[in-house]
Amino acid sequence: MNAQRRVLTTAAMMVGLLIASLDQTIVDTAFPRMISELGGVSMFTWVITAYLLASTAIVPVVGKLADIYGRKLFWIIGITIFVAGSVLCGQARTMPELILFRGVQGIGGGMIMPIAQTIIGDIYEGEARARMQGVFAGVFAVGAAIGPLLGGWIVDHYHWRYIFLLNLPTGIVALGLAMIGLQNVIDAKGHKIDWTGSFLSIAGVTTLLLTLQLGGVQWPWGAWQSFALFAASLIFLGLFAWVELRGQDPVLDLRLFKNPTFATFCTVAFLLGAGMFGAIVFIPWFIQGVVGVSATATGTVMMPMTLMMMVGSIAGGQIARRVQYRWQVGGGLLSVVAGFLAATRFSVLTSLWQARIAIMLIGLGLGLVMPLITLGVQQAFGREQRGVVTSATAFFRSVGATVGVTLFGVIFNNQMARQYTLLMAPQLQRLPPPMAARLAGLGAHPSDLVQVLLQPTLQAMIPPGMRGPLLQTIRQMMTNALHPVFWTGIAVVGAGALIGQLLGAESLPAQLKRQSQGPKRVTPVIAEQEPDADRAPIDN
Repeated sequence: MNAQRRVLTTAAMMVGLLIASLDQTIVDTAFPRMISELGGVSMFTWVITAYLLASTAIVPVVGKLADIYGRKLFWIIGITIFVAGSVLCGQARTMPELILFRGVQGIGGGMIMPIAQTIIGDIYEGEARARMQGVFAGVFAVGAAIGPLLGGWIVDHYHWRYIFLLNLPTGIVALGLAMIGLQNVIDAKGHKIDWTGSFLSIAGVTTLLLTLQLGGVQWPWGAWQSFALFAASLIFLGLFAWVELRGQDPVLDLRLFKNPTFATFCTVAFLLGAGMFGAIVFIPWFIQGVVGVSATATGTVMMPMTLMMMVGSIAGGQIARRVQYRWQVGGGLLSVVAGFLAATRFSVLTSLWQARIAIMLIGLGLGLVMPLITLGVQQAFGREQRGVVTSATAFFRSVGATVGVTLFGVIFNNQMARQYTLLMAPQLQRLPPPMAARLAGLGAHPSDLVQVLLQPTLQAMIPPGMRGPLLQTIRQMMTNALHPVFWTGIAVVGAGALIGQLLGAESLPAQLKRQSQGPKRVTPVIAEQEPDADRAPIDN
């Protein structure tokens, strides 16, 4: 690829990654307006869940297909589906329509991000690859950072539908740049699509995520529905493993896990995803509910975390050229641990600056590790497997995020129930019966009392003489319930830091040195190959 094509391709991937990352956060500030216009308040969480389910399920499948039929073909398909889904979301008239169209968007988003990272791994080599993966992780962080602010501005000045329609012009730009600059390398000869493995993968992941999303919400964890979904996920995933171990051209070759670098980075990606969402979801709750910052201003308060992610990502690409992977993984995740440790010291007297310090430490650590995971697995394998291994890390990070949100949510809800008994029950006994009944009946769980901190109309119903003490009690309940969440985050991320030490002496210089010595066997079960040898490109 000549310099002009490389620039055009890099620009296309940046634009595509930017709109995909924006889409994950830009809708957050629009939810109240969407619900007020479309109705279906009981279904609004599925606007997030539908995107997550679709994007997570498609990732491992599209990685394999891109390895066989070329990155360009499936990236163009992905950006087209994403833009089409965005336009449909902008035209939705009911909440079920919006949920369905968000699923379409999720399919496109699940194709865009891993393939973009794979393409960058194709067109850059060695130290340049490390630098560019860091830059791209920074682009992702910037998109996530400005998403809530941009979404709030669009909702306030125009209409929530323009949040989705914004993807139309930017998507067309990314599509045009890719059509001109990107080259396609096709290697379909001798390969066939593993339709059985693809179906079992999608079915297993979907039922597992549905179990985690619906359990404890739509029905109790012990209900037969939870057991049925979980059992179905185990059956599908067990059959998937059985098929993949016996297939000649599996969608995800499980024997790749015999490569210690791949196995370690996938595990770290899973734990990083779980820990990351502990910060992204629950620290804003503290800032809004306890510190008392508005929902719109919370996006500004959280921006230092994403900015530090960008700084860490760019710096991480440079650091990876000089130190062993295990030290960068350990250092980055210890920074996240330090941020969670600072969060365990949050109290009703915590200032915004104290909260910012914690989230900046978390953001810096995430930025140091996220691009390194992609870089490490790409350097360990040749081009023929680069798509599937890159998609695998994205897949494990996404599943980890879902498990993390569910785990932290269960801990928070259980702790709120405990704090309700200790702190709130005595307060309700001193309220007028109608008000006590209203507060006690806010929802199905004591954690719904958090609504009182976020809705001035509910606060106004509390007698003035009791308003201050009661709100202070709810803030204390929330603070006490969040501390175990942050301690769990420390345990999860700390485990990732320890597991990262299994990388041993592996480093970018060591990988480059091995590659310069000629063809080598990556693992005992993977055929000999030159890691960065590309076939002749075919322009589409």
